[in-house]
Amino acid sequence: MKPFVFTRIQYNSGDWDTDQRMPSNLLNSLVEYTTIPIDEKERTIFLTDKNLFRSPICYLSGHKLVEFSSLERDNLHRYIQNGGFLFVDDCNHDIDGLFAKSFEQEIGRVFGQKALQKIPNTHQIYKSFFEFEGPPTTSFELNGWGDDLVHDYLKAVTVNGRIGILYSNKDYGCEWDYDFRNKRWLAEDNTKFGVNIINYALTH
Repeated sequence: MKPFVFTRIQYNSGDWDTDQRMPSNLLNSLVEYTTIPIDEKERTIFLTDKNLFRSPICYLSGHKLVEFSSLERDNLHRYIQNGGFLFVDDCNHDIDGLFAKSFEQEIGRVFGQKALQKIPNTHQIYKSFFEFEGPPTTSFELNGWGDDLVHDYLKAVTVNGRIGILYSNKDYGCEWDYDFRNKRWLAEDNTKFGVNIINYALTH
């Protein structure tokens, strides 16, 4: 198996460069819990880059307006149709926020208005490594910012029976944005669901 590379998507609109410590924290969890080989260095590529198609899993996030160019839309469509997996995290944890509204609109343009659907909390992604009864709650969901709701679901674009785009309004990126050496102070390691996401993407 090739080493897993954390690949962040850079897009021309909005603010893509979020949660700087999250990748190394998640990579540490892969080392701690799995036998998945990793590359320790995060990679950032443009959504328009042909190297996108060499990355089986990518991450995209932000707070602001998302407005893809026609080339970005075309590349995203080909990437997902060709078996790629994109994890998208709304840093506003707000279903009515600017990122959520504009990103969902873009997904509708690329894949159709009904492509992005809630996934059941019995989905395989919640059992792909650790066991969860749906998406774990983040501390950011009830901190007075965003829509002040705990979102009890994730959404996805599914292609040929597998998730191609996993979409979260829960702000996992911020939840996992801390030095991995501080993980020992947590009663429960909150990055475990990230391990599920990566394991699912690599095996489906």
